[in-house]
Amino acid sequence: MNCRLALFLTVMSLAVAQSTERLPNVVLIMADDVGYECFGAYGSRQYQTPRIDKLADGGVRFTNCYSTPLCTPSRVALMTGASNVRNYADFGSLLPDQYTIANLFHDGGYATAVAGKWQLQGGGNAEGVPAGHGFDTYCLWNTPMTERRRFWNPSLESDGKILEVEEDDYGPDILADFLLRFIETNKAKSFFVYYPMVLVHSPFVPTPHSENRHSEDEQKNFEDMVAYTDVIVGRIHDKLEELDLLRNTVFVFTSDNGSHHTLASRLGGNTIVGDKGAPTDAGTHVPLIVNAPGRIPGGRVIDDLIDFADFLPTLADAAGLALPAQDHADGRSFWDRLRGEPGQPREWLYTYYFPRPFAATFDTPYAHPEVLYVRDKRYKLYGSGELFDVRADPSEEKPLPVSDAESQLVRRKLQSALDSMPSHGLRIPPERGIASRSASRPRW
Repeated sequence: MNCRLALFLTVMSLAVAQSTERLPNVVLIMADDVGYECFGAYGSRQYQTPRIDKLADGGVRFTNCYSTPLCTPSRVALMTGASNVRNYADFGSLLPDQYTIANLFHDGGYATAVAGKWQLQGGGNAEGVPAGHGFDTYCLWNTPMTERRRFWNPSLESDGKILEVEEDDYGPDILADFLLRFIETNKAKSFFVYYPMVLVHSPFVPTPHSENRHSEDEQKNFEDMVAYTDVIVGRIHDKLEELDLLRNTVFVFTSDNGSHHTLASRLGGNTIVGDKGAPTDAGTHVPLIVNAPGRIPGGRVIDDLIDFADFLPTLADAAGLALPAQDHADGRSFWDRLRGEPGQPREWLYTYYFPRPFAATFDTPYAHPEVLYVRDKRYKLYGSGELFDVRADPSEEKPLPVSDAESQLVRRKLQSALDSMPSHGLRIPPERGIASRSASRPRW
């Protein structure tokens, strides 16, 4: 049978099945601080991720998904479907006037839950920040009530109360258990689960499956943490299978930014050193796997450019939910592409990055100068004028010469894209970014 005909028949059969089903469940999982290079589905033999790899084999794996370089900016973009240039205010903050992906699903009649790392203070209501942003229930680390422990003997808040835990209680297990109970409770209705994991962020400590629970080898502990991330993803997938919900669930796995700069990963004969906090490939190139066996044809790899603002409109399309009217909607749905249709893939994506605009200096990690750039699959142009061939030079060590004929053509194309977007954060006082607007990228 002709491949195109087979794909068409698969898509049509999925459409017929969907017409008789309730709205699909959505499970959105975002790991913390781990680049694409740490997963077997992307070619790694160093890390053990069989469950995530299986999701990729049966679903769709994207090879050009890019986050912002740091956690809060990525979370704000994912939650709101907008570029940071429009609504980013400060590190750890989500403005209370923002309509979020959870608001969308809640308003659409879904049961909604979030568990994991919050780090989005500055919005919601006095009783619980997540409730004001559309979540019916939550179990979170990094809220105003919690302390810094996220792994062993964790400090976690659930629906306004600090949980009582023991020394040997492991935070990621508690958070996963919370979501498994939520799924069980809401199995008869449509639900939206957002799981911004606390794994695999530092401190790099042993997991319940580590051979040496006292190990101080950070690289080995990190590898164990990646493996345990995979275990938890598998547990959630198993629960959906146990409840016969897989064929009516859109399951998404990604990460908020690249790996920590103290970590090294082997991939395809190369060593990739993490560059979290910097806008390089190693700081922003993250995995994206979508598995929805009842709704999209699987076993595919797509090289479309994906921005974190794209998740909200894509999942809205997946659920058939209408987006509210917005002055600016930067996200672009890739649901048609997941369904095997032509869609409208991005030609470029724009990133604005100013994670700590009120920092006194930029000498400390993750207090990066204001920077913006546009990239396509090969080239990246910064607002400062630096142009890089990021396919040949992923570490961005050698800017392309201005006089080069080919780079001039690329510059014109990408500069036009840059000019179509604001040049400074709309929620940040103008004076906070002027001095650093054309600053070079720091290295730590």
